[in-house]
Amino acid sequence: MSNIVLFEDIFVVDKIDPDGKKFDKVSRIEARSQNCDMYMLLDVNTEVYRMRIGDKFTMALAHTLNLDGTPDTGYYTPGGRKSLADKYEYVMHGKLYKISDEGSGKHLKAEIYVSYGGLLMLLKGDPSYITQFELDQKLFLLMRKL
Repeated sequence: MSNIVLFEDIFVVDKIDPDGKKFDKVSRIEARSQNCDMYMLLDVNTEVYRMRIGDKFTMALAHTLNLDGTPDTGYYTPGGRKSLADKYEYVMHGKLYKISDEGSGKHLKAEIYVSYGGLLMLLKGDPSYITQFELDQKLFLLMRKL
């Protein structure tokens, strides 16, 4: 499964809607990871997945939900087939639209930007955690509260 999951860490919510509430059913969370020291801004549909300051959750980014690593077809197929999503509570599918970096030398930080149907994510931190991502890559975001 390690070749399916491109990034995974435990995050803690530091702030919710740091720039003010913009939408009724969406909140932007600001969180920091415990192991990789990554910073994340993420829009979450709070109507289906409520988040609070101090919540601890695991977040994974994967290129497919198929446990055998085969590419996702893009179609939902109901049935008894197990998937990576079975281990999580909140799943979104989107596209990586921007990769950039900030700073220089040992202060260099890499950033990836993903749009999940208009809900946005920024993940920023050590470039070594970003190397496996590619522009226009389709990604699943998977979350589960701890």
